[in-house]
Amino acid sequence: MTEIKDAWEAVGGQPGLAQRVSAVVRRDALDARLPVRELARACVGACALAAAELGARRAGLAEVPAVTVDDGAVAAAFHSERLLRVDGRAPDVFAPLSRFWRTADGWVRTHANYPHHRSRLLGALGLPADASAEEVAGRLAERSALEAEEAVYAAGGLAVALRTPEEWRAHPQAAEVAARPLVERARPDAAPARVLPPLHPAAAPLLPAAGLRVLDLTRVLAGPVATRTLALLGADVLRVDAPGLPELPDQQADTGFGKRSATLDLAAGRDTLDELLGTADVVVTGYRPGALDRFGLAPHALAERHPGLVVAQVSAWGGYGPWGGRRGFDSLVQVATGIAVTEGTAQRPGALPAQALDHGTGYLLAAAVLRALTEQSYEGGSRLVRLALARTARWLTDGIRPAPADGAPYPCPDAWLAETDSPLGRLRHARPAVSFTGGPTAWARPPVPWGSDPAEWRRR
Repeated sequence: MTEIKDAWEAVGGQPGLAQRVSAVVRRDALDARLPVRELARACVGACALAAAELGARRAGLAEVPAVTVDDGAVAAAFHSERLLRVDGRAPDVFAPLSRFWRTADGWVRTHANYPHHRSRLLGALGLPADASAEEVAGRLAERSALEAEEAVYAAGGLAVALRTPEEWRAHPQAAEVAARPLVERARPDAAPARVLPPLHPAAAPLLPAAGLRVLDLTRVLAGPVATRTLALLGADVLRVDAPGLPELPDQQADTGFGKRSATLDLAAGRDTLDELLGTADVVVTGYRPGALDRFGLAPHALAERHPGLVVAQVSAWGGYGPWGGRRGFDSLVQVATGIAVTEGTAQRPGALPAQALDHGTGYLLAAAVLRALTEQSYEGGSRLVRLALARTARWLTDGIRPAPADGAPYPCPDAWLAETDSPLGRLRHARPAVSFTGGPTAWARPPVPWGSDPAEWRRR
């Protein structure tokens, strides 16, 4: 399965180790015109192999544990936000103003799940805070798609004009994206090799990230998926949010497994932030490029002040090119890059069967972090890894060859769901998709209410 080998090599893995991965193929999982199933399988497989490799390194195992990727488990995980139930209630995945709208010459898609994004969208259209969907439709119908895109972005909101694949390839941002590797990896210094505490070879489960501290500065959805995976693997993951920007409750319930959640004003709480960074092993950021630099969180500034740190970044469009500073989400990247046209038509745009750019990029991000930790244990040096949803989209559209639609059936996701009691209620949720021999099969703790933990590390 070349796509797994490609994903593994993209995160720096040795090609021969890809033979440790086997797959259970299910022909109906994540069915789409584009090779979504293959992308999802590759991203999860690379992540599981990176975890197994690090676990073997720390436990002194003679062989890297075998990895199995089941398309059923992967499909359930890629639908985790849709399959979630909280005390039997289905989640609200998209707000009423997050959708496609007809414009004077085509279509535009907006994202307004968060209150501040909704407010900026309405402000850009000259509408009051209580405006209806009908009023939004009326205003957008008067404008061209590109005019709407630029006006909403200028106001700090999120809107993207529908483009065909050919139109996206002609866009200057597409050229910038195509010039980068799927996973950008750098070693900014020559810090000493990291000595990771050994794990007992008979420990059950084998937790490759046990004892490691991960500062989670991410929001929807790729970053939280990555840090949720690191929490599964034993890391102490502390998610920190600004006090005035609460997470959506269903998003917190879905991506908060295994983590703790704290709030911190990064400007007023600079001393606390420095204390967290001083003993962190990994920092993961998911805000638009440059947004956190003023708090001393630029990658090279972090490496200079905290040698040996692993810094992982994820963004929508990449930290380069004319769209390098723009906000974005999976649904908008699908629209800009031509995926919505491929999965539908220019007259009736479609969508991928899951937010596969978010989930796939999240698993690749976790894989890149795990591989960076393994490399550090041999070679030393701080590490920087960067991924972008738009680059994952290019891999999906131009870099993966669809496989024949064979294999076992995928009747429904029930076999890969579990129920867990939590402070947020009784949760029905997807089981972990990352699986290797001896590895964890569940998170150590359920999600907690947003902002309910202190901004400090657990004792080691």
